[in-house]
Amino acid sequence: MKSMTGFGRANYDNDGRNYVIDIKTVNNKYSDISVKISRRISFIEEKIRKQISNKITRGKVDVTINFFDYSTKAKNIVLNKEIAREYIKQLREIADENELSENINVVEIAKLPDILNSMDMDNEEEITNEALICLNMALDNLIEMRTREGENIKQDLLGRISRVESLINQISIESNGLIEEYVIKLEKRVKDILKTDVVDENRIAQEAVIYADKTSIEEELTRLKSHIDQLRELINNTQTPIGKKLDFIIQEMNRETNTIGSKSGNNNITKLVIDLKVELEDIREQIQNIE
Repeated sequence: MKSMTGFGRANYDNDGRNYVIDIKTVNNKYSDISVKISRRISFIEEKIRKQISNKITRGKVDVTINFFDYSTKAKNIVLNKEIAREYIKQLREIADENELSENINVVEIAKLPDILNSMDMDNEEEITNEALICLNMALDNLIEMRTREGENIKQDLLGRISRVESLINQISIESNGLIEEYVIKLEKRVKDILKTDVVDENRIAQEAVIYADKTSIEEELTRLKSHIDQLRELINNTQTPIGKKLDFIIQEMNRETNTIGSKSGNNNITKLVIDLKVELEDIREQIQNIE
């Protein structure tokens, strides 16, 4: 089981080229990958996304890739005129708005990011392979952190599930004898109204059956206990993403709990239902962190 929150960084050098990759992940209902990459190696972005998708199935993923080429191989110097023009335009607007002189020096413009790029255009495959090596190192570090955090969440969830199970068992105990209690109260009420000690036992039995049918929570308790087993089985599964499945089970448990609360007129059960709903909500919030 893995958390969706984590961070991984890697640094890789080869033949005068340096790659630094940071990956940060946070909770998200779906997979959402954002890549910030140097324009000089933007051609690898699609492969970067694909590799990340292979290893991370859920969460908001922010990737920053920095590339520095200090190699001595022959390079093509590329001037990005469109970006240069945009820099000049923006600088002139700032100068006009603030009544500053337009002292724009071409050498200073050339120093701005992404204006001048040097690239050996024949080594794209080599750069791609090197970047993917660095990416996999960063992903390994990220997954290691997410796994450690997932283990902490797992232990917390198992403790909460045990408390939920205890509350369900208490509700089960409290529900025993409710029908007999209802029959006794019904007989007393009939005797008080009719001013007699003689009651129609058949009629009382019919009312008891109707009451039992309307208020029985045995089916709900059985399903809740089954869901507890499913939760434990999923949480102990370390191979596949389980967050969405856990969320679905908790929704079902909340539905069963609400049904028990609406059926029962017993004060003790009502208090236990409230405690159960609190625990289920805490679990629901926690599993939002799980991949």
